[in-house]
Amino acid sequence: MHADNPKNIARIKSKNFAIRIVKLYSYLRETKQEFVLSKQLLRSGTSIGANVVEASCGFSRKDFLAKAYIAFKECTETIYWLELLHETEYLTDYEFNSIYNEAVELSKILSSITKTVKETPNS
Repeated sequence: MHADNPKNIARIKSKNFAIRIVKLYSYLRETKQEFVLSKQLLRSGTSIGANVVEASCGFSRKDFLAKAYIAFKECTETIYWLELLHETEYLTDYEFNSIYNEAVELSKILSSITKTVKETPNS
């Protein structure tokens, strides 16, 4: 796969995002003493990359699309948890905006991949 391939970009960005999520989870637990929402964020935020990797190993186009779509859904769920953490003042505006913008960018990439695969005839 070429480095500019959207699938590679999704893999790289989702892994980097997962690393940030793990660090945010640790921060929320240690500094803010928040244990419930942060666990949900950790689960969905790290699941994105895991599903992207699984998609790249898909045995069929249908399998790839299913895993890529799950990654997209996990990303939208992560955005929800980030918004909730922000609106309940566990995250400052600065902390929220930094990671939220990255999550939105990742969701756009994943949405684009799933749409492209669905719309492209089998080759």
